[in-house]
Amino acid sequence: MGERSLVTDSSVAESPTPTNETTTRSARERWTLVVGASLVSVALSAYEIAPASITPLVRESLGIGASTAGLLVSVMFGAAVVASLPAGAVLDRTDSRAAIAVAVGGLFVAGAWGWLAAERGAYLSLLASRVLGGLAYVVVWNAGIDIVSQAVEDASRATAVGVFTASGPIGFALGQSSGPAIAATAGWPAVFVTFSGFALVGLVLFWPTSRGLGGVGGQSPPTLREFADVFANRGVWLVAGLGFLGYALYLFVNSWAPSYLTAEIGLPLGVSGLVVAAFPAVGVLSRVSSGLVSDRLFDGRRRPVVLASFVAAAPLVAGVAVFDSVIGLVVVLFAAGFAVQLTLGLSFAYVGELVDARVAATAVAFQTAVGLGGAFVAPIAGGAVIEASGYTIAFLAAGVLALAGVVLAWRAPEPG
Repeated sequence: MGERSLVTDSSVAESPTPTNETTTRSARERWTLVVGASLVSVALSAYEIAPASITPLVRESLGIGASTAGLLVSVMFGAAVVASLPAGAVLDRTDSRAAIAVAVGGLFVAGAWGWLAAERGAYLSLLASRVLGGLAYVVVWNAGIDIVSQAVEDASRATAVGVFTASGPIGFALGQSSGPAIAATAGWPAVFVTFSGFALVGLVLFWPTSRGLGGVGGQSPPTLREFADVFANRGVWLVAGLGFLGYALYLFVNSWAPSYLTAEIGLPLGVSGLVVAAFPAVGVLSRVSSGLVSDRLFDGRRRPVVLASFVAAAPLVAGVAVFDSVIGLVVVLFAAGFAVQLTLGLSFAYVGELVDARVAATAVAFQTAVGLGGAFVAPIAGGAVIEASGYTIAFLAAGVLALAGVVLAWRAPEPG
């Protein structure tokens, strides 16, 4: 998409050569584009996580168990896992700018469908609406990262991608904190339609400022050999593994910490949602700073940041089950959220720099698919562990999972 440079070594990618659109676009237009794309992603992220903040209401209303309720969150990630690679291949060959507009329309349909299904108590129909939402999510995520990467100069790429990926925690914090209030005023099914307006505002900002980006730029499409090189790249697999572990930790805490605070600590549902909102909310700082630190402090090196992310995350995630005071839980959730999301903010810029720039969207799509695989598994597996052994064992197991991230980060290569 746009004009991309071709390298002879498929294991290391050169940065995309700036297009005329990139070099002539004003700084204000570039960052308006980033903000617009981010608002679309905020809407999808809030829609995605909102059911987790009202899990007890969902279970009581629909008469379902913990793992079945967790599937309402996980299924979006499952849909994204399946669709991400095909979406990336298509985005490398077509207009990803238009794809974002189509995905916004898909969010409106999914939200209205889910609201009606929830009102009728039709669990399977509600689940199907979430699959559509997952497809919209993965298109916006992959295309957004690709277009944001094209819109800025090389020295600011990780920073700009970090800003875009910060839309995830903003949306999660919005969904976690406002879900109980929406349920109290309009009924819990309303959480599926409440956040669509953010997507429309984002599209209004994004569309005029993204002109000239997102297409194939008159080049021949990437060859099958170029696509195959992405999957033969050892560095891509290592970074994707880091994404899997990071997203597994992120979704486990987001999905089950609210119920833990209600069932074990005795907090009201609304208060637990506000407390847990600290975990994704700090990602605004974490995901942006990961790019800045990597670009400025480490001269573009990515490995030190992701290594520090998992070294810090292991004891902090396990520590959630240790504290029984609200203040202590807020502090540990805030610190754990910061540590985990250092990887989530940087990995998408990281993986795109390890391959030929002509197939960067495919590499990002692979990163998305593997990472969201962790997000899909974590709420379901977490629910199963909680039902079998309780919350304490589940959080300690998540801490051990973070140690595996330390091993992968130690072995990950640097771009170039």
